[in-house]
Amino acid sequence: MGARGQGAAQDGRAAGDGRERRRVLAEFLRSRRERITPADAGLPAGPRRRTPGLRREEVATLSGVSVTWYTWMEQARDITVSGQVLHSLARVLCLSPAEARHLFALAGQPLPEPVAGRAGSRPLQRLVDALDPHPSYVVAPNWDLLAWNRAEAGLIGDPDGWADPGRNLLRLVFTDLGTRSLLADWPDQARTLLEQYRAVADRHTGDPAFERLTAELRGRSEEFRTWWDTHDVAEFRPTRRIFDHPRLGRLTFDYVKLTPVDTPGVTLVSCLPSDAGTAGKLPELSAEAHPREA
Repeated sequence: MGARGQGAAQDGRAAGDGRERRRVLAEFLRSRRERITPADAGLPAGPRRRTPGLRREEVATLSGVSVTWYTWMEQARDITVSGQVLHSLARVLCLSPAEARHLFALAGQPLPEPVAGRAGSRPLQRLVDALDPHPSYVVAPNWDLLAWNRAEAGLIGDPDGWADPGRNLLRLVFTDLGTRSLLADWPDQARTLLEQYRAVADRHTGDPAFERLTAELRGRSEEFRTWWDTHDVAEFRPTRRIFDHPRLGRLTFDYVKLTPVDTPGVTLVSCLPSDAGTAGKLPELSAEAHPREA
């Protein structure tokens, strides 16, 4: 088969995949619509309801779209669906987080950002504790620290003693002089962290937590303000970080990042010693945990 024939075959498969995805989307929408009662949607039941669940026109009205447009979706028509409309449909149809992500995937839209549990979960804290003496912690998308173990407290100072009530790692890196001295390559680490934060913050435009933190750090740190204005972004990559610990000396770790499936929106980070010298100091690091000095 020539290049033109191969291209035509690929286009045909793509078109077929698109039709099948729209068909599955239409069936999914109908199944969710039929399970919602008028009472669930805040509507009167009314007499002579032959349709199980909500009518198409009711879903359309509650979602802020035209009846014709919504009908086309349930007919598997080839139409473009925005994320805003999908959010409205997920709300009206009372979709669970898993169902909402399924809806977005079927519509070919980026999956909605999960909402992080602010206090973390007890199983995650137990896991972090079990990783001791390897420094480990859990963070929210805006780098609020949700959980940590003794080794992490021994490395960066016990978060229970921080003046920062939000316990935010980004705020610590850019405003705490002790942390600036602790990070052997502070400019590189700080800028990389900011670029990762920027990539997430831009996906949370309008979120008050992100906007407050960004405004605060722009006002308190010249480096943050300068690097923020470049609009550079980065994704997390397994990386090596070097620390000059005030009592244990040079420590070098390889960072590993994990995303728990059962706790969406949070990140677990664990630090693995990258040399024998650091590995030998891990028990001492865990014993170092104490409140930070003012």
